[in-house]
Amino acid sequence: MSDRIFGLFGILLAIGFALSALAIEESFLSDAVGPKAFPLIIAAVLGLSSAVIALRPDPEPHWPALARLAELAAAAVVMILYAQFLPEAGFVAATAVAAGYLAWRLGSKPLEAVLTGIGTSVGIYAIFHLVLGLSLARGPWGF
Repeated sequence: MSDRIFGLFGILLAIGFALSALAIEESFLSDAVGPKAFPLIIAAVLGLSSAVIALRPDPEPHWPALARLAELAAAAVVMILYAQFLPEAGFVAATAVAAGYLAWRLGSKPLEAVLTGIGTSVGIYAIFHLVLGLSLARGPWGF
């Protein structure tokens, strides 16, 4: 039953996404494909995959215990806080904390989680900012 509900929700979301994409006004300077093509492709893929989920559901799933659901909720809260603190703390610091916490909750020992968080944030910063030249949120330390 939960797969059918999820599938129907996805279909409704795809319809709303497609309607929003169709409402995009095109400029006379747009390319041949136009700005509506990509959102419509995403809506079609979402709609088709949601229809498959709704029409061919898996057997009723075994839901995790309340403690595991609380852990998932805590991970979601960490990601929301990450988005909130990213402009103030900067990319490197915010990413190090979020990645470290998530690594710890996925089973790393505390020291390994800290090193994973720092390595992840510095590695992504090096690739995206230093190599590709993309702008990332600057923190109080300038990076």
